[in-house]
Amino acid sequence: MGQYILRRVLTAIPTLFFISFVIFALLALSPGDPTANLPPSLPMEIKLRVREALGMNQPLPLRYVRWLQQFMVNEPLNAFEKATGIRIGDSENRLRITSWTARGKPVIDLIIERLPQTLWVVGLAYVIAVLIAVPLGVLSAYRQNSLFDQVASVIAVIGFSLPTFFTGVLVIQFFAVRLGWFPTLYNTTLRVTDWGTFVEQLRQMAMPVFVLAFFQIATISRFARSAVIENLRMDYVRTARAKGLTEKAVITRHVVRNSLIPVVTLVALGIPSIFGGAIVTEQIFAVNGIGQLLILSIQSNDLPVVQTVLVIFSVLVILFNLIADILYGVLDPRIRYS
Repeated sequence: MGQYILRRVLTAIPTLFFISFVIFALLALSPGDPTANLPPSLPMEIKLRVREALGMNQPLPLRYVRWLQQFMVNEPLNAFEKATGIRIGDSENRLRITSWTARGKPVIDLIIERLPQTLWVVGLAYVIAVLIAVPLGVLSAYRQNSLFDQVASVIAVIGFSLPTFFTGVLVIQFFAVRLGWFPTLYNTTLRVTDWGTFVEQLRQMAMPVFVLAFFQIATISRFARSAVIENLRMDYVRTARAKGLTEKAVITRHVVRNSLIPVVTLVALGIPSIFGGAIVTEQIFAVNGIGQLLILSIQSNDLPVVQTVLVIFSVLVILFNLIADILYGVLDPRIRYS
């Protein structure tokens, strides 16, 4: 098992470096200038000095290496110092990735400020989706072509077909505008200090969580249903039943475990992808999260923020892909020995 994990890690590391370079190069070559938001009346000499101070006059490979050092070394060291209080080296003069528009504020600090809002909405939505979708898919497959399966299939097709921006507007119009059950916009300044504020937080989270969870439930449940149906037809299921195992033991110990191998891929890779899907949902419900930060940074040409957020998304994809590979080896020993 150790060699299997080591092979996957050694494959993931160069992949991460390659993706980070592609993202950095594409954004660096795209139209955009850190002096675009400066007053037009400023002399060109001052604008050139600003570009020089930001290192924009340096060659692309040199800028990438400097950014990589800041992202891979400086930022983790700074986070470690803040968490432990232990100073490592010259932390005051350590270069960090700073925003072009947020008055030179470190990008990681901007992301950390918005991370709780994203985790409240996106994290809860995905947990709810997985907890509902997997049992729903297994039950639909076991009761194939029954009324329960047909109703679940119709709901899943609707959830899979409707994009989140349409579902979000529809939910706002019905539950917030007409019924008045939930607030129209997300109040990012709300702090949970007592029972009343906790209830208010749940009320404003209800609609964005429902929109994100509904789409993920539709996708994961259909995938789980297909995997279980395929395994129910295998010879080992008939053999297990012939040995006298109970139906519950056949389904839970054999069918579900083998069916989880493809489902694990979808669930693991869906964790970073739902952060990307939350970009649209956060805009609709005015959630002050990472997705909204990315949109605002693209609109204001703040390339350091865009680069950092996209690379973090890439790290999440590679990390959870690695986790999925490890879970493959746990669920099916044949994979780790191949």
